[in-house]
Amino acid sequence: MLAQWLSRYSEWSALFLRLAVGVIFIAHGRQKLFGGLAGFAQYLESLGVPLPGLFAILVALVEFLGGICLLLGLFTRWAALLIAINMLVAILRVHLPHGLTGAGGFEFPLALLAAALSLALTGPQKFSLERSVLNRELS
Repeated sequence: MLAQWLSRYSEWSALFLRLAVGVIFIAHGRQKLFGGLAGFAQYLESLGVPLPGLFAILVALVEFLGGICLLLGLFTRWAALLIAINMLVAILRVHLPHGLTGAGGFEFPLALLAAALSLALTGPQKFSLERSVLNRELS
């Protein structure tokens, strides 16, 4: 009975996931773009990332604009895929040496990677600008 009732609202799951992940990435991207870009570029340089200034801008834009796209439900699959790639690189280049849990660990980035992959696979679903306003998926 519970499963039957919940299945009627299954399309809400994508909305909740999109909103949560979108807000998280808007906040992190905004922090980098509007005040922390130089510091983030220096951090990337300390990790040995080539062209740290360029990659700092790219990461910040993916996070900020990707978060906005997820929040609105526009270009959902593309935004989620770019965010997933961003998280995979962050896990491999930054968080993996710190282990799963604890300071700098990859527990939270892994959860964001899984959420982004889920959104890339499921798409925007019913409650999105793609579906409710444009009546199609932008992919």
